[in-house]
Amino acid sequence: MSPLKNKKKKPPAPETEKFRYGDLAIQENHLEKWPAPSYGTPMEIRISFPEFTCLCPRSGYPDFATIHLRYRPSELIVELKSLKLYLNSFRTRHISHEESASIIYRDLMRLLKPHFLEVVADFNVRGNVKTVITLHSEMGETPEKDKTH
Repeated sequence: MSPLKNKKKKPPAPETEKFRYGDLAIQENHLEKWPAPSYGTPMEIRISFPEFTCLCPRSGYPDFATIHLRYRPSELIVELKSLKLYLNSFRTRHISHEESASIIYRDLMRLLKPHFLEVVADFNVRGNVKTVITLHSEMGETPEKDKTH
């Protein structure tokens, strides 16, 4: 008898299971903050998330990006597992590149109130178009907003 035939197969998950544990973790997650360590020296934190996905609001096709975060904490830092789950929550959202970057920036700015924050959403090429969105706290007003009519 083949050794493969002796192995017991794992029973399929019951159909009553609505979510897998990873889906539940994402759904129940909220961004967490921790006190920043105080060393007396300014600190800059850089985080890359190379597996970001969301869905195109028009086609429903997946969009893939690397999210780069850079910030100088004031009193708080982001807890990394909560950040990972937060970023994974975008994978089922129909949202534009620009809006996803803006929401990430806004949520981290509200949570951490850092001295400086930069979010770069570097999306993979799709349809021969490459998109990189950068938002940071020292950008100021855009020329369009500065115009007086």
